[in-house]
Amino acid sequence: MTEQGDRWTAEQVLALAPDDASRKAGGRLGGAGPWSQTGGSASGSVWGWCKGSGSTPYRTVVDLTGPAYKCSCPSRKFPCKHALGLLLLWAAEGLGEPAEAPDWASQWLAERAAKAARPAAGAAKPVDEEAARRRAERRAARVGAGVTELEQRLADLLRGGLAGQEQTGYAGWKETAARMVDAQAPGLAARVRELGTIPSCGPGWPARMLEEAALLHLLDRAWLGVSALPEPLAATVRSRVGIPGASGEGEAVRDHWLVLSQYDSVSADGRLTTRRIWLRGLGSGRPALVLDFGPPGRPPGLALPVGLVLEAEARFRPGSAGLRADLGERFAAATPCARAPAGVSTEAALEAYGAALREDPWLDSWPVVLGPVVPVPGELGWQLADAEGTSALPVALTGARSRSGLWQLAALSGGGPVTVFGECGHRGFTPLTAWQPETAEPVALV
Repeated sequence: MTEQGDRWTAEQVLALAPDDASRKAGGRLGGAGPWSQTGGSASGSVWGWCKGSGSTPYRTVVDLTGPAYKCSCPSRKFPCKHALGLLLLWAAEGLGEPAEAPDWASQWLAERAAKAARPAAGAAKPVDEEAARRRAERRAARVGAGVTELEQRLADLLRGGLAGQEQTGYAGWKETAARMVDAQAPGLAARVRELGTIPSCGPGWPARMLEEAALLHLLDRAWLGVSALPEPLAATVRSRVGIPGASGEGEAVRDHWLVLSQYDSVSADGRLTTRRIWLRGLGSGRPALVLDFGPPGRPPGLALPVGLVLEAEARFRPGSAGLRADLGERFAAATPCARAPAGVSTEAALEAYGAALREDPWLDSWPVVLGPVVPVPGELGWQLADAEGTSALPVALTGARSRSGLWQLAALSGGGPVTVFGECGHRGFTPLTAWQPETAEPVALV
């Protein structure tokens, strides 16, 4: 088990809950009453028996290095209420001195370790490079045909003007997006869908639609000339079009990764939940974006509470300004960070976003920790101003949750300086997490 001082907070445990019902049910199991045979190991696992409605207690084990969960209850939620309750008990009281896991728990932990080692053993599987090259050429030809068709669609849009788009509706853009899927360009399809929804987004939509159409045109032209681009930019173009890099590509970075933010968004059709997890390497200072996805009605499987630090290897994917990463092997249980991250000025944040745009012109935002800054209201909305008052960034509001987070940030500040992590983009700064002075306890704003 991790050291007593490294136990998680109740808020970090509850952040793992798949829904509000699990959060409430887990909270009711967070005391010692229903639990027996509890314990924890020095390698980062906790276990226990939880009394249920039947005669046989539920056996629950949690691997803190994941985190990952196993319970004998029939629930299909991960983590279930028993795993949440066990973690809450551990967070509040600890589970005694480190001990050896019982057989029922150690068997599952050993299976997890063996499964994690299995891909590395099979990584040397031979690849038919010639066949792969032919497949890539066929896909590139299909994407090229789709890009040519999309360019004609954009030309027709500009020739006919934007004024009629509110009456035309979304159906035409939906059909164009389907054509991009047929052309094996899912990245283009997603941008086309987004473009088609803009006329229904309220005042100012023509300017936003023209902006998005211009970016889409730029991506089309970049694809048609991708062979002449420098390789880093070419990798970004392929990624934006929707062509993934080969397995194993990209730089692997082992570091202690601080979880800065985690939040979910649901696609317009409700069929996909995307979880965005922002990390920062405490040694390298490098930001990383980890994505996970969930089908309808189920949250994504990966959950990393804000404020935890995990020692792990992150493999960065080519393109996308070096942000997108996949988490690989984890070397220890996650532990709370001992201090808040260091912040930069608003001017430095804009410079960082500008530098990233040179690598990826389609980048919506760049992750930045601001601080110390003060939230201040203005005639055109809220701003985050440097503590010295020399410059400020407008706060970008993207929905009801971000408005609630803004008021939470204002209350946390109380007119004083705070440290804020968020996404800095062309529409402003979206606050995601905040820290008060001289405290390491994060406050999630989304």
